Amino acid sequence: MMDFSGLLLLLVVLTDFWVLGTTRMSSVIRAAALQGAILAALPVALHPALSLHTVGLAAGTFLVKAILLPAFLHRAIREASVRREVEPVIGFTASLCVGAVAVALSFAIAQRLPLPEAQTALLVPVALATVIVGLIVLTTRSKALTQVVGYLILENGIYVFGLSQAERVPFLVEVGVLLDVFVGVFIMGIVVFHINREFDSLSSAHLTELKD
Repeated sequence: MMDFSGLLLLLVVLTDFWVLGTTRMSSVIRAAALQGAILAALPVALHPALSLHTVGLAAGTFLVKAILLPAFLHRAIREASVRREVEPVIGFTASLCVGAVAVALSFAIAQRLPLPEAQTALLVPVALATVIVGLIVLTTRSKALTQVVGYLILENGIYVFGLSQAERVPFLVEVGVLLDVFVGVFIMGIVVFHINREFDSLSSAHLTELKD
């Protein structure tokens, strides 16, 4: 029978596919927010012997990934009046197929990594799959806001992998990761603002045309 942490990791994969398969920007952001909430519960599920470190990591993850960043992105799509991702490099059905292949490859690769079996059962494959899905979104979507979500998904995969070392990694490292995400999205928000102001569009193809 699957334990609670295994169920949460399965939900992480499902939210990955949600991001790959939807055209609506608001739905993409909701998927990222839900994934952030799931990730906030993972430290507690993986390390039931609660400590200040674990609780602080869970609370910080929920605040940043499930509340602050999604709120920032929702505000961005309202101000930019953009609703859908309509010009992906590859279609949404093809993206889902690539995502399925990524999950299969992640499980195959994880079995070959020199890690304890308990870590490779679901944690490492899900981490690898989420990183790959983030890269897919980053490279195949044309809207800058969707690419920001791709960046968040990619970082979520790195975060999942890092949870395997949560007992040994100092608390400040996790805080640093969360701050890196927040700063990265803040910078992308500035880029999105300038794209929309100069070109009345959120296509990242205009990045090469921006000037001081």
